Amino acid sequence: PSVDGKSSEQIDLVWDLMLHEAKVEAAREPLLVSFLYSTIVNHPTLESALAFHLANRLSNPAMLSTQIMSLIREALDADPDFRRNLRADILAVRDRDPACNCLPDVFLYFKGFHALQTYRVSHYLWKSGRRVLAHYLQSQVSQNMQIDIHPNATLGSGIMLDHGTGIVIGETAHLGHNCSVLHHVTLGGSGKKGVDRHPKIGNGVLLGAGASVLGNINIGDGCQVGAGTLVIEDLPPRSVAVGVPAKIIGRFVDVTAQPSIGMNQLGSKESDEGIAFYI
Repeated sequence: PSVDGKSSEQIDLVWDLMLHEAKVEAAREPLLVSFLYSTIVNHPTLESALAFHLANRLSNPAMLSTQIMSLIREALDADPDFRRNLRADILAVRDRDPACNCLPDVFLYFKGFHALQTYRVSHYLWKSGRRVLAHYLQSQVSQNMQIDIHPNATLGSGIMLDHGTGIVIGETAHLGHNCSVLHHVTLGGSGKKGVDRHPKIGNGVLLGAGASVLGNINIGDGCQVGAGTLVIEDLPPRSVAVGVPAKIIGRFVDVTAQPSIGMNQLGSKESDEGIAFYI
């Protein structure tokens, strides 16, 4: 693929759909025509639009939007995984969040999505040895969006940070593919500087609002952690855990279950039907 995620022989379905939906929304709301065209429609690619929009969200008098835009484009140009993850992330929100009506909604307004893409830029900078600049972007996201993701954390693809406010993800944390993380979730550390001290979250995990997962522990694939739960020990794959401290109350019957996709909260009929509860 080219720098912008597609060759002349390929079609970028995510970008084409977002362009179409942006034009539809502009026709519905004339007051937003200028905004929608400047942020989406007038750009040649999804990468170009993202760099422009994030830069305007993150800029301040000490760091101009044009400087930040250049950094974002550099990260996107250099990392094909970033370009793929960008598309998986925006589709994850569109598919899982019932409050989302179209792709422009995610792209323009969902700060969890903005924080995640800015993390991907800061992660690129961190791995490139530009750690002071990576910390600057982390700080800007924390101040402007109330989401704190360390640039050295490892986050997979197809992630949704739902609402986003209060999410903290520490330096040595790992978050797998296709996870959904609700507001005020903490992936926190236990131990001193230089130690691998943060949680390792598997694929397809759903972390409920206000959940805290502390220390270098493993949360297996397909787990669901209920709202307000405190997890300080490993959870086997497909476990369902609630409480302070966490207690495993059941496990998903389907070995391929990914509660992060369905977003069914514990206690709902849809969630409970797929769980074998322990007596």
